[in-house]
Amino acid sequence: MKRYKLKSPGIVYSGSDSLDNIREILKYGVEKVAVFSDKSIIKAGLVDLVLAKLDDAGIKYEVIDDLPAEPSCDQAQAVVDTFKETEADLIVAVGGGSVMDIAKLASVLSTDDYNVRDLLENPGLAKKQVRTLMIPTTAGTGSEATPNSIVLVPEKELKVGIVSEEMIADYVILDAVTIKNLPRTIAASTGVDALAHAIECYTSKKANPFSDMYALESLALILGNIEKACDDPEAVEAKEAMMVASFYAGVAIAAAGTTAVHALSYPLGGKYHIPHGVSNAMMLVPVMRFNEPMCRSRFAAVYDRVKPGDNKVTEEEKSEWLVNRLGEIVENLEIPTKLSSYGVPKEDLEVLVSSGMEVKRLLDNNMREIKAEDARALYLQLMQ
Repeated sequence: MKRYKLKSPGIVYSGSDSLDNIREILKYGVEKVAVFSDKSIIKAGLVDLVLAKLDDAGIKYEVIDDLPAEPSCDQAQAVVDTFKETEADLIVAVGGGSVMDIAKLASVLSTDDYNVRDLLENPGLAKKQVRTLMIPTTAGTGSEATPNSIVLVPEKELKVGIVSEEMIADYVILDAVTIKNLPRTIAASTGVDALAHAIECYTSKKANPFSDMYALESLALILGNIEKACDDPEAVEAKEAMMVASFYAGVAIAAAGTTAVHALSYPLGGKYHIPHGVSNAMMLVPVMRFNEPMCRSRFAAVYDRVKPGDNKVTEEEKSEWLVNRLGEIVENLEIPTKLSSYGVPKEDLEVLVSSGMEVKRLLDNNMREIKAEDARALYLQLMQ
């Protein structure tokens, strides 16, 4: 029997007016809050929703909003250094994956004993110093549930994951009001990111009963709601479903881990700054079609979950349906699938292959072995 475990955030609040639970969290000996966000989230008025709760409670706070999208390890360290000066005893992260990832790093880096680059070499150094509350403003990254922080290592032109259970959030609030007015392009790319998380975890070599439960339910929610949630600003129920699905997929990551889609997408973000959700959307169908012979029964199980009782379809047909459905979603949401959209020249193919094959942590999870020639063929599909 395989050994496996599940570690997830301490308390998760969801449903209507979930932001009201901030008052409950502040009762636990909080004297000062550091609010992590970025200028676009602040401009959208979402941080004001949180600050109003802090004002009502009479809690001191400082806002740290100079957070870059898709940060490098050194940019993340600069934010952490700013945070140390606040002497806050609770971090509230209001934003997408990059905001939450930096906030998680800050939660283990209020000490001077080690820094971000030290954690890149040895994540085991991390020790939780400050409690965290994650309030995602996208339904996609799942960062609120994971022990991961993704940073760019500039000299490698590669995104690298720092993974430590010490970074798992103490509190999470999932409130659909935070994504109600999310631009369609962001809703689409982050939604497909969650889709990638769920299907990768469900087909990971490390998949187990814990991750399967969350990944399969996440897939059912996403496959049934993602397009409506992106296309209809008033589709509150679909948006709520996507927030829960994104969280479930994040929990699945903590229990099993992603695979080759994320491994091969990291160089696309690291070298060409293609948004993370878009790069995953590019790799999703090519990798899943490559994996299909080794994942057929699992793909068929997803079909059975979303189309129960259909016994006239073969396992192969069920599996093919899922791969086609993934492609349909990416197409319907109008996410670019060609590297030429981002000016990636064919001459860089070997650089991509070399960089992608370095992400062994994730490639080793993939159900079907990916060799350099396989990675080359997959990248070529995006260049034609």
